[in-house]
Amino acid sequence: MPVINSGDTAWLLSATALVLFMTLPGLALFYGGLVRSRNVLSVLMQCFAIAAVTSLVWLVAGYSLVFGDGGAAQAAIGGLGKAFLAGMTPDSVSGTVPETVFAMFQLTFAIITPALVVGAFAERMRFGAMLLFSTLWLLLVYLPVAHWVWGGGWLAQMKFLDFAGGAVVHINAGIAALVAALVIGNRRGFPGTAMPPHNLPATVTGAGMLWVGWFGFNAGSALAANGSAGMAMLVTHTAAAAGCVAWMAHEWLRFGKPSVLGIVTGMVAGLGTITPASGYVGPAGALVIGLAAGTVCFWATQYLKRRLAIDDSLDVFPVHGVGGIMGTLLTGVFGATALGGIGHPDGRSIGAQLGVQLIGTVATLAWSGGMTWLLLKFTGALTPLRVTAEQENEGLDLVCHEERGYNITS
Repeated sequence: MPVINSGDTAWLLSATALVLFMTLPGLALFYGGLVRSRNVLSVLMQCFAIAAVTSLVWLVAGYSLVFGDGGAAQAAIGGLGKAFLAGMTPDSVSGTVPETVFAMFQLTFAIITPALVVGAFAERMRFGAMLLFSTLWLLLVYLPVAHWVWGGGWLAQMKFLDFAGGAVVHINAGIAALVAALVIGNRRGFPGTAMPPHNLPATVTGAGMLWVGWFGFNAGSALAANGSAGMAMLVTHTAAAAGCVAWMAHEWLRFGKPSVLGIVTGMVAGLGTITPASGYVGPAGALVIGLAAGTVCFWATQYLKRRLAIDDSLDVFPVHGVGGIMGTLLTGVFGATALGGIGHPDGRSIGAQLGVQLIGTVATLAWSGGMTWLLLKFTGALTPLRVTAEQENEGLDLVCHEERGYNITS
């Protein structure tokens, strides 16, 4: 009979709080500072609303569809045997922790993933349309992919490696963000009109919360207080620091000055890219992954915005999508014992594991990209996706919520 380990439980309780802290208020502040002042509340509201709705969906069916027994359909999706968390008691055990704690920990990942997508269509999507789309996306995109990788689905059966969400969170949200930006269209005035962040101190505050919270994200995914969690924390911090330095260096060389926005974006790139690899690679591998993240994601951001003129407003795809793809593939390289990793399943070679990583990457891109397009078209058939030109100029805070982020009367 499984026995609850108090140390593992204490760590996972802490990690759960850290990951929720990443979204509320970490991501909310990070995104909120990046938009213009007339839209700050809309972004905070979207993050809060997604957290609340996702929590209820998770209770009703989400947890069951990811981690329940799918029977004949197990390769694709879980079953509804755990709907409404049926049968879960204080004595229920998952591994070495209470199942209640495991379910809460996994919920925090389901919360942050659709919240990340918000950055792609910031400042122009109607609140009702956003809420409908995000709920459908959670059900039809996030839950299946999470089951494939973590719930015993077909990618898990292939021994695809994704320790903490490179595919499930970052590729998934990243490609959805790119599709959303294309379907909904650019903000009025983009790219000709400058749209600088209105509150970089808020963004840096949120970025600091993300960095700290990411220890729960990655080290918590060991699901135990052990050496794997310790190494995951170490490599996560290393990649974040390397991402900062690499992005700062490229920006300094290209534009003559390093920016605060650049260094925090480099941090997020490093963190997102190490996520799938965090339980499998060593410190040296993490250093290479972090430096690659800061470099590749920097140039991807420049290319998407300046050359392709795609208005992924808060750079979700070039940071999370590109970083997630790169990290998922590099897990197949630096996870090898010869390169300081813990070794691949069944003693696979780098080439063999890289093939599995590529299959998982392409499958996630195809499913999330295709379903996101369909869900946006479906949502748009029921209700307009974006506000009118006049409402966009007025700002979503007043138009959607009848509030102002700042009331300065003096």
